[in-house]
Amino acid sequence: MYAGTHIIADFFGGKRIENPAMLQKLLCRAARKGSNKPLEFVSHEFSPQGITGVMLLAESHIAVHTWPELSYIAVDIFTCGERSKPEKALKFLQEALQPKNILVQKIKRGLCASS
Repeated sequence: MYAGTHIIADFFGGKRIENPAMLQKLLCRAARKGSNKPLEFVSHEFSPQGITGVMLLAESHIAVHTWPELSYIAVDIFTCGERSKPEKALKFLQEALQPKNILVQKIKRGLCASS
């Protein structure tokens, strides 16, 4: 038994995320594709480029950090609950952003050690 699933993905190449409104729409749709309930979105734009956005979910969060100068996007999806499907949220983001290469780690968080 475990508390939640944490997917960490590195996207290389592909489409750029240009602004907070675009990122908010993307993360909201990803959350819904993963059977999660979006609650609130927060973002920060860096100068001269790059953006970080976090969509708080009833089931935890989805976060994206971009480095346009490196053609790199870091994706972090952490969800809990039997209904959540973080793999579907990741698949949506991959289809939307079309990275040329992707590295994915899937971690079961809060594994309960047997006594």
